[in-house]
Amino acid sequence: MAKPPKALNLRFPDPAQHAAIEAAARQEGMSMQEYILSAAYARATAVESAFLSAFGKSKERSGDAFRAVDDLDPAPGQREAERRALRDLDGRGQGHAA
Repeated sequence: MAKPPKALNLRFPDPAQHAAIEAAARQEGMSMQEYILSAAYARATAVESAFLSAFGKSKERSGDAFRAVDDLDPAPGQREAERRALRDLDGRGQGHAA
């Protein structure tokens, strides 16, 4: 048999804070628990929205930066120089770290 969910502990050390939340909840026609949970949910979704917006802008900037580079492919001479350097290194008997 499942236990019923526990209620929130709604004790506030500051009586003025308690009174303000109680008045706001009453104005919204909610219990204090409902008001606090809805405020927490609204805050969490606002943080999530801000994060997703910033993430989207970051992706756009990154995409723009990569699209701005026209020549990512090295010149044929550079490729050949890299191949020669690799052959030279391999030819010296350089071992691989174990």
